[in-house]
Amino acid sequence: MNKTLLRNATIINNDCSLDKNKDIYIEDGKIKKIVNSYDNAFVSEDYEIIDCSNYYITPSFVNLHSHAAMNIFKGIAEDVTIDDWFNKEIFPYESKLNEKDVYYGVKLAILEMLNNGVTAFADHYFCQDSVVQAVLDCKIRADIAPTIFGLAPNYKEQLETVKDFIIKNRNVSNRVNLRLGPHAPYTCPNPILTEIVDAAKELNIGIHIHVSETKEQVDNSYKEASKSPFEVLYESGGFDVDTIVAHGLWVQEDDLQYINDKTWFAFCPKTYMKLAMGEGNIYKLKDKINYTFGTDGGASSNTLSPLEQARLFALNGKLLENNSEEFRIKEIWMHLMKGHNALKFNTGKIEVGYDADLIIWNLKKSNTYPIYNPVTSIIYSSNSNNVLYTMVEGEFLKYDGKLMLNENETLNKISEIQSSILERGKGNKIVEY
Repeated sequence: MNKTLLRNATIINNDCSLDKNKDIYIEDGKIKKIVNSYDNAFVSEDYEIIDCSNYYITPSFVNLHSHAAMNIFKGIAEDVTIDDWFNKEIFPYESKLNEKDVYYGVKLAILEMLNNGVTAFADHYFCQDSVVQAVLDCKIRADIAPTIFGLAPNYKEQLETVKDFIIKNRNVSNRVNLRLGPHAPYTCPNPILTEIVDAAKELNIGIHIHVSETKEQVDNSYKEASKSPFEVLYESGGFDVDTIVAHGLWVQEDDLQYINDKTWFAFCPKTYMKLAMGEGNIYKLKDKINYTFGTDGGASSNTLSPLEQARLFALNGKLLENNSEEFRIKEIWMHLMKGHNALKFNTGKIEVGYDADLIIWNLKKSNTYPIYNPVTSIIYSSNSNNVLYTMVEGEFLKYDGKLMLNENETLNKISEIQSSILERGKGNKIVEY
């Protein structure tokens, strides 16, 4: 592995404190030492030295809920109701996707995420072999949860295929984690959900599941099961394992009794706003749950930036709660960084022994200057142009503003796939939203 010295840097910590004039030594993918900067300090020739005198360094970002391959549907279904978005557009188009579509869709998403400083994402999708191959080829980190639809005619086959995939790939890379992805309680009703959770326990892995995404889902759950979706998941044993709750927009106060420290919520406010899913309860209950941010798929969010999602969460929260003193900068930054806690990759802190998954920021640009508080500049003003370097385990995947992957190849393939998607048209959806 390369050795890198980030010289004379200002470190932004997870509590928003600053450590100025620091030299960060990175070796074998890890932060080896952090010392005060000295201009004449001897450094061996095998270190690449990057002068960070005018830059800020933070841990990278984590995207806790994504459907990365859906980036190929970006812009395909706009200005429609959420029911029509799923049932008349996305599900029918998805039914005709193939492994190649998913592979390049994921690569397209990874390019965008790396450009935004994202070094790890939790993905919930099918064609899992293509997902993991794209992740390996692009050298990013991923927590992959193959989607399982319990109401699909081939449910049993799905579950066995996914279990075999987990066993085959569980040690494929230290940059890949795996878990099961039951779609939702309403598409995996009990006893099916219990069976999936039991499989996760047998495999010693977690689950990633959509829960209480809309008010209608909650209302229907009470009608059909006399329980909330969270209670259904609890009774299945879903909170006995590490669980990523996608959305949870309509979580209720009574649901809090079922969750625990192994439960992480992934908020994706851009989707909720765009598809008019209501204000939900997460803005009121945020202090009682573990949460960070996801992007959902490119078809609903159009961009893959957890930072943008955090920004929207703060702004929308201030508006909905009619309180500009809430959703403070420090709180939002700390929760943005907590994505690392959810995925457990030994990342998320700039401390000796942690893997070097970092962003080097250039905030001396017109959109972020002057800098009174660098965290404020990042949260409310920055964009991908301010992300100068993105590092994964000591390896630069964005260097001096340029991605280190073959972007043009992926874009050309996506152009072909876009034409093919329109030619193939829509098929029969697997389930009803």
